[in-house]
Amino acid sequence: MRPTAGRWVSGDDFFDREPELRVLESHVRDHNHLLLTGQRRMGKTSIARELGRRLEADGWIFLFADVEGSTCAEDAIAAMAKETYSIRSIASRFGRGLKDWLGENIEEVGFHGFRARIRAGLHAGNWRQLGERLLRHCADHEAPVLLVIDELPIFLKRMLHDDGDAKRVDEFLSWLRGAIQVLGDQGPVFIVSGSIGLQPLVHRLGIPDRINHFYPIRLHPWDRTRSVACFKRLATAEGLQVEEGVADAVYDALGLGIPHHVQSFFARIRDFATLRGTRAVTVDDVRHVYRTGLLGPSGQNDLIHYETRLKDGLDDETFSIAMEILAEAATRNVFTPSARRCLEDQYEALVTDIRGRVADAIEVLVHDGYIEDGEHGHRFPSRLLEDWFAARFRDHHVPLESRCSDVSAGVEDR
Repeated sequence: MRPTAGRWVSGDDFFDREPELRVLESHVRDHNHLLLTGQRRMGKTSIARELGRRLEADGWIFLFADVEGSTCAEDAIAAMAKETYSIRSIASRFGRGLKDWLGENIEEVGFHGFRARIRAGLHAGNWRQLGERLLRHCADHEAPVLLVIDELPIFLKRMLHDDGDAKRVDEFLSWLRGAIQVLGDQGPVFIVSGSIGLQPLVHRLGIPDRINHFYPIRLHPWDRTRSVACFKRLATAEGLQVEEGVADAVYDALGLGIPHHVQSFFARIRDFATLRGTRAVTVDDVRHVYRTGLLGPSGQNDLIHYETRLKDGLDDETFSIAMEILAEAATRNVFTPSARRCLEDQYEALVTDIRGRVADAIEVLVHDGYIEDGEHGHRFPSRLLEDWFAARFRDHHVPLESRCSDVSAGVEDR
């Protein structure tokens, strides 16, 4: 097992998601279409690819279309089409129907030419028809097909941002739902996933029924046992000698077993030991690397992802509100109901439907794993994220309830 600090993993590097894989495989073999959810860095892409690898070994066709860079339906259809290039029985039939675009046989065009020419021929008037034709060719293939559409919510959010309304998002999701229903059990099985939540997005747009044909499966964090086992296996593979309690100290520092964070923490501990010219790691080393590595400048690339992905999923006003909530929860250890009322009062004159916006922001933050509801309000489940946001905001965030008190005092002084 090799350590990784960002890439998706499969095969021997894939660690201990067997129960989740069994659930996913059972649904896919029963021809259920799935919405794979879970907070950031939980390994959704890795588990989808590992499932595809195992199904391929059993005769399935596995197609993985990443639509993160797509800005319109035509881009998304082209992204799906290009994944069929290596499946000649599908790509050739699709290519024969598009001979006028290609101008030559698929074998002569090559992978990059196939992708470019498919996209060049797609436009607003034909993407639905040609997308349906592509899915029909998948349905006609002699082997069953699993098609994963990764980062679908980011693609939809990008369309929404470009248009300013939900029309094209609605059109694409309605088309996909209709195509799936027409093909029935003969069509490909779909898994859609993404690093921002699809359910909160369609709920905000008032079109939740557009995805009700997808069965949601949520990927949860590792518990202590799994996190410790992963760290120890990585240490053994790298030849590190870890003091008793090191793996548990890693879990305690993180506060939550997010697979990417366990892997990233290990990689930084290994690098710390290597720079000191030793293969031995102590509990004190864990504490040092947490402060200077994960929370220090070198750890910023890992953690800034949480802010940029949140910005990808929200409009500017709701994003600002979400950051107020995170700053309050990080610096005060909890975002209380009274702090929520103060936030709503403060923004009421600036933001239309402020209560709805705050509710939307909280829904996204909970769905995507930033905060969770507790006895006295919303808190960070991840100690790493709480410490990172606290470090960012503690010097300049004014507690919300203090702002309410200042405004009240100002009114009384008049």
